[in-house]
Amino acid sequence: MMKGRTDSVEIISPNNVPANAMLRSVDTGGADFAAVCTDHGDYEISITADTDAYLDLATLYRNLVKERLAARDHVTLSVMVKGGDWAYGCQLVDEAFAQLPGPPPPPRVFTPMVLTDTGAKLSKSLIREGKVAPPPGIHPWMLDVTEWPGNTDSHVDAMVWLVSRMLADPKHFYRSYTTAELDRIMTARPTIKTSVRAREMNLYRRYFDLVADGSKTIEVRVQYPNLRNLAAGDHIRFVCGRDDALTRVKRVTRYPSFEEMLDTEGPEKVNPTSPRDQQLANIRRIYGPEKEALGVLAIEIELVDEPTI
Repeated sequence: MMKGRTDSVEIISPNNVPANAMLRSVDTGGADFAAVCTDHGDYEISITADTDAYLDLATLYRNLVKERLAARDHVTLSVMVKGGDWAYGCQLVDEAFAQLPGPPPPPRVFTPMVLTDTGAKLSKSLIREGKVAPPPGIHPWMLDVTEWPGNTDSHVDAMVWLVSRMLADPKHFYRSYTTAELDRIMTARPTIKTSVRAREMNLYRRYFDLVADGSKTIEVRVQYPNLRNLAAGDHIRFVCGRDDALTRVKRVTRYPSFEEMLDTEGPEKVNPTSPRDQQLANIRRIYGPEKEALGVLAIEIELVDEPTI
């Protein structure tokens, strides 16, 4: 039995009024909670298999299901982002995980809570559903990031700056912020000049040197999900050890096979130091048939100078 626990969980009080409960003890036979009902005051409740008392586990159960599904994905690294108010509730989810076979829950990141002017937690869903009115001074982007008054890059820059500002002193991160305070902080954000935003791709030395001297103008990849949106005008930073070369994408063309790609683009653009048949053999040693079936990408690139800040 584990004593002295202070996990927070929503229960249904004797009058069906949700109340914030504290987990007092738990073992294999059940759990004891203490709660405060707005109608009945302080009371305690024991949850066991032979009583009619129950917990409203809807939110906890949803989180258990979501995290368990994420943990079963052995390809994608899932990270759960939760408000600071969930720090205690997750302990109950962890206990449920411990009783089930399979992997542990995915890592979690707890973020500061966003509050209204009254100190209540900002509920975006209730505002969108029209059940509560938006608090004074709230901006549309606080409810929907697509309403941010700028492009995606400026929103990313703003969020990175905000997090770095909070993490500069941990006490800033482990607190809550009203919408008015967030607006004040964001308004005070200085204009920051950033270097070009580029994807990073690793290359073997023999290929990197060809990119770096400008003789390799076609980079070959398969169409992994993260490359589906690659387009002309994007930047790619090729990396080999401590060396890197910044390039701009001029064109992206999709082919059904490596053979068709080489015949159309020309092997000299992919690797001017190697004949076609050798290139084809080398590429297929890197990418097996199942990868080639995803689709072949010919990425035309040009070297660009690193911008100065």
